[in-house]
Amino acid sequence: MTKIYDFSIFDQNNRSISLEIYKGNVLLIVNTATGCGLTPQYKGLQHLYTRYQNQGFEILDFPCNQFMGQAPGTAEEINRFCSLHYQTTFPRFAKVKVNGKEADPLYIWLKEQQAGPLGKRIEWNFTKFLINREGQVVKRFSSKAEPKEIEESLQKLL
Repeated sequence: MTKIYDFSIFDQNNRSISLEIYKGNVLLIVNTATGCGLTPQYKGLQHLYTRYQNQGFEILDFPCNQFMGQAPGTAEEINRFCSLHYQTTFPRFAKVKVNGKEADPLYIWLKEQQAGPLGKRIEWNFTKFLINREGQVVKRFSSKAEPKEIEESLQKLL
């Protein structure tokens, strides 16, 4: 069975990084956008990260420009926006595609593990996948699920 640690992703400088470095942590993987009506969720995500990071929790932020072009700009511009407006400190990676023929392999796998309201498609920005310490997807949260709604499920895994 494939686990999340079998994947490599690209950091914002397009360097390949193995997700093995997160082994043993609880992960929340989110496709994000800086120009979306849901962008204020960054505040709640940062709150979760600040509260639980020292217990082995990591948020992996994947900007995605597939939904109405709501994640424009370079990695530097996205970082600056998130730092200035939401003071985010969790890891952010290179932009990805989450649907279609060019979908990132990680997202193909995530969607196979947990289908959503549109089947395997990601419905919008800020879809969230909660991963246990063994590298398995345990829950998928819709774009509209506020970060505070994830907290109870997160606490059970920590």
